[in-house]
Amino acid sequence: MSNDRYDDPGDDRRSQPAYSEDGPVFSAQRARQGEIILRMRTRRIIFIAGLVGILLLAVVIRFAIG
Repeated sequence: MSNDRYDDPGDDRRSQPAYSEDGPVFSAQRARQGEIILRMRTRRIIFIAGLVGILLLAVVIRFAIG
């Protein structure tokens, strides 16, 4: 069995981030892998309610200011 899949420069699963004086340094490929995972129905409802709440708050503030 070959270890070619571990030699892939795009595969950052086994590599640790480098460190600088400011903290860990991640490659651009690894840093943009964020995603929101809403697997449970309750979490989806809470997330959508939060977005709606932000919009309602913006509308209320807009009318309160004038």
